Amino acid sequence: MKHEEVRATLEGAQRIHDGVAVEAALARMAVEVTVDMADQLPVVLCVMIGGLVPAGRLLPLMNFPLEVDYVHATRYRGSTSGGEVVWLAKPHSELAGRTVLIIDDILDEGNTLLALQQFCWEHGAAEVRTAVLVRKEHDRRRAGVTADYIGLTVDDRYVFGAGMDYHGVLRNVDGIYAIDERKETG
Repeated sequence: MKHEEVRATLEGAQRIHDGVAVEAALARMAVEVTVDMADQLPVVLCVMIGGLVPAGRLLPLMNFPLEVDYVHATRYRGSTSGGEVVWLAKPHSELAGRTVLIIDDILDEGNTLLALQQFCWEHGAAEVRTAVLVRKEHDRRRAGVTADYIGLTVDDRYVFGAGMDYHGVLRNVDGIYAIDERKETG
């Protein structure tokens, strides 16, 4: 995308949650995770690339011992619609017998999160928990796929910011925005 197109997308977007709301949601999530996991030594898996911003903001708020690793599994690869889960990097940490916390940007249909959970279970995790900054509200989610810790909810629109991208850009935008769908489709 050209700079002008990106700028126009950002200027035409609707802010759904501002940066203050994002920070408040992350602070609340950190308290919930700390209450549940402070007496364990969990492996925290940051889902790249979208989980980078939420994890980077959440980790310093979780003031207890933990191990950080990452996984890179994607369905989007720069697109606005998902395909099959593609594994670009698997975690290096030993998961067997451990509590695992997966941190991602958004729970949409749940295909990626389900694949990550299954990977952890297959590698012997004792417990698998999930944290997402955003849950999209719709009825297309895979049966039984939920998140244990949810920061914010959004309507069924394409959103970006706070880690989520639009064609590979705008992850760094403070707050969460929805694109103007009339411009996207027309």
